[in-house]
Amino acid sequence: MNTTEQEAVLFIALRAAFADGAKDERERAEIRRIAQAMGGGLDVAAAYQDALLGRRTLGEAAAALSAPAIRQYAFEMAVGVCDADGAHSPAEKAFLDELRAALGLDAAQGEAFASQAAGVAGAPLAAASAIEPPYAATMSGAEMDAMILNYAILNGALELLPQNLASMAIIPLQMKMVYRIGKAHGFELDRGHVKDFLATAGVGLTSQYLEQFGRKLVGGLLGKLAGGLGRSIGSAATGAGFSFASTYALGQVARRYYAGGRVLSAAMLQQAFAELLGEAKGLQSRYLPEIERRARTLDVAEVVKSVGA
Repeated sequence: MNTTEQEAVLFIALRAAFADGAKDERERAEIRRIAQAMGGGLDVAAAYQDALLGRRTLGEAAAALSAPAIRQYAFEMAVGVCDADGAHSPAEKAFLDELRAALGLDAAQGEAFASQAAGVAGAPLAAASAIEPPYAATMSGAEMDAMILNYAILNGALELLPQNLASMAIIPLQMKMVYRIGKAHGFELDRGHVKDFLATAGVGLTSQYLEQFGRKLVGGLLGKLAGGLGRSIGSAATGAGFSFASTYALGQVARRYYAGGRVLSAAMLQQAFAELLGEAKGLQSRYLPEIERRARTLDVAEVVKSVGA
């Protein structure tokens, strides 16, 4: 994938992030930060402004993508961005329909992927899937630590896989982990509460998926599209490490929050998450071999079937 194609895919990702028109200034700032951090020789600033201000059309971006595999990947990535905070809204569906037409993709194929993605994004919190750590309604401290670590390893492994549906499973699994931690402390949580908890701690859903995608884009994983996705393992030091660390830190801060009766303020939650994220990054190299082994055992079709059940 050349620079022109990378910038076109980045533009589509950013347009997807703004498609619902509901992003507040805090999330816009986070999206801008992620875009600026991508670098890699791309004109990120121009792509961000083009997406935010509508200075480039989807048709123009699509015209820069000649390979069918890259066009399909760009569409799947856009679905992932739109569905990061839950199944896409009517505005996001309209955007995806326009994008699919601009990319010249088959309508039935596009709808099939969007349906799979919606199933993953809307995965029931209470249903334990086959790929998750064993479920227990009550847990000791050691059992909860083990569960959090297993979720972190699983999510690190998922980001090593190049398929968009694998990356899309990371956020629902983080939400299910928080749900299970809350339930183990006597709190019955709904999806809205879990999403608010993640946002308060500093884990933006749309921005987190966009960041996952950005690491793949600049890390060269998307360049493997020309030769087929296969079961290639990408940049373990960046993507897998970040997903491992963010999941581990989120689990540990959730444990503190619910064990303490949900009395931590937003500022205290954010500070705790930032501190735990730093600690978790120090653990990632230790668990990287296990993350890679886990990635080699994962089948994306089974992940989708299991998480979206």
